[in-house]
Amino acid sequence: MMLKHVTALRQIGLRLLLAVALATAANPLRAEPKPYVIDPEHFSVGFLVHHIGYAAVLGLFRKAEGSFVFDEDTGELSDLQIAVDAASVFTNHEKRDKHLRGEDFLDSDQHPQMTLTAKRGQFKKQRPTALEGQLTLRGVTRPIALQATWNKSDRYPIPISIADPFPYVLGASARGTLKRSDFGMSYAVDNGWVGDTVELIIEFEARRR
Repeated sequence: MMLKHVTALRQIGLRLLLAVALATAANPLRAEPKPYVIDPEHFSVGFLVHHIGYAAVLGLFRKAEGSFVFDEDTGELSDLQIAVDAASVFTNHEKRDKHLRGEDFLDSDQHPQMTLTAKRGQFKKQRPTALEGQLTLRGVTRPIALQATWNKSDRYPIPISIADPFPYVLGASARGTLKRSDFGMSYAVDNGWVGDTVELIIEFEARRR
């Protein structure tokens, strides 16, 4: 009797395990949205602006930070926040950089930060996807449309720190355009010496928290 009882219990246990396995297969666990922080050492915010029609000047901002929330299963991006130090502008020409920091352009004394935000968006791996956001520059906020690409997500192959030597990292690229005159920067627009259209370039690696 005892042997039969044990056998019956084992059979019940096996049936339960099979039921759990089938339920898990039918409803696989989904990854939850995770917070990410952009690595400032692997963060590039650049721009291109035409100069008197001859060629475009390439510039960048040396200081920027950002974060967002991302669901890798669905590709849903939310709560994107990017803050750029306007005074950190650099075009490899000291006199021009001083002019860019001044009132004709970024007016960094009065408006030390430019920000880019997006409440919600969608990423597709290795495919450009439209991302609608808000850009605040010189105290003026305007919508901005970006083409964003989710390049890669994986454990970092190079040890970074003792606390988290191989963090999980997402890499992304984004491109967009804006008219600087929409933000009150009308200097040399009418005579065409400085282009009104600015091409925005964003590249980053972000660590999952």
